[in-house]
Amino acid sequence: MNLAATTNESMAQLSNTLIYSSMAVYTLAFLLYIAEWVLGSRSKVARTAAALTGPEAAGKAPSVTVQSAAGGTAVIDRPKVVVRSAAGTRDVPDGPGAAGGTVKGDLYGRMAISLTVLAFAIQATSVVVRALAVQRAPWGNMYEFSTTFSTVAVGAFLGFMAAKKNVRWIGLPLVTVVLLDLGLATTVLYTSSDQLVPALHSYWMWIHVSTAIICGAVLFLGAVATAAYLLRDSYENKLANGGKPSAFTASVMERLPSAATLDKFAYRVNAAIFPLWTFTIIAGAIWAGDAWGRYWGWDAKEVWAFITWVGYAAYLHARATAGWKGRKAAYIALIAFGCFLFNYYGVNIFVTSKHSYAGV
Repeated sequence: MNLAATTNESMAQLSNTLIYSSMAVYTLAFLLYIAEWVLGSRSKVARTAAALTGPEAAGKAPSVTVQSAAGGTAVIDRPKVVVRSAAGTRDVPDGPGAAGGTVKGDLYGRMAISLTVLAFAIQATSVVVRALAVQRAPWGNMYEFSTTFSTVAVGAFLGFMAAKKNVRWIGLPLVTVVLLDLGLATTVLYTSSDQLVPALHSYWMWIHVSTAIICGAVLFLGAVATAAYLLRDSYENKLANGGKPSAFTASVMERLPSAATLDKFAYRVNAAIFPLWTFTIIAGAIWAGDAWGRYWGWDAKEVWAFITWVGYAAYLHARATAGWKGRKAAYIALIAFGCFLFNYYGVNIFVTSKHSYAGV
């Protein structure tokens, strides 16, 4: 074995070590996200719940009595606290966040974010080292795609945080999925560093696959927000109809943003990334023309990429159609993301196609 091969193998091992190190840090972050949700005081949450279920929720803000400096009293109306929402939707305040609006919970949350940043830096370094080891784009098989995918997903989350968006509540489900993704990648999907078949030696690999990774990572955040919207919307409907959710349900749901806020965030994320997904399919077709002499051959990967595109196009159309906004559109968005996941896992593992030569 020559020196170059030995160096590349050492770098591949270093990349693996960094992946395991990032998993260890993600685990610590996961525990702190749990602590943020569990140990943060619920007194603020209880007050928010009272605001939602009390007279204010029905538009009947109660009066309160205040005492003036001169010793007299006056009765004034208590102001309502609302968020901007679309016409016909409930005016419901956003929850205080996973921390419950307390110093203790906020401390755990900030520590969790700090560890997430550290884990992201370690994982991103492992991806770069893997690229140096294989001397090509570090997404030539499912193992490399998975590690890069989760890196970009965390990076997108931290980007929203840096932009001061109210998304810290995504931290717990995100880190949970990242740990599952990396666990699956390092066990079932692991593939030793190796060079690719000639068809994959193209600059289109950097363009097509990288955009697919970015799209999938951001669409995942949109799917999490969509699922949270469905849960929160059901909770708000139950309150509006006089229902009494359990203490656990109230504790979780009252910390999330309102259903209107979650729906708006999910829509903006999916709508913003849809043009890039369109470009991803077009780039893949151009690459197929260079590699196989045809732009479209109804290969399984191509078909499911197109089905995913149709799913998100249907979602965006539903959002603009009367009677389909809200829950119906959200279901379409989740189905579309399910198509993306099947295209990623199902087609690669269970279906034989022209995209199978890279192995898992």
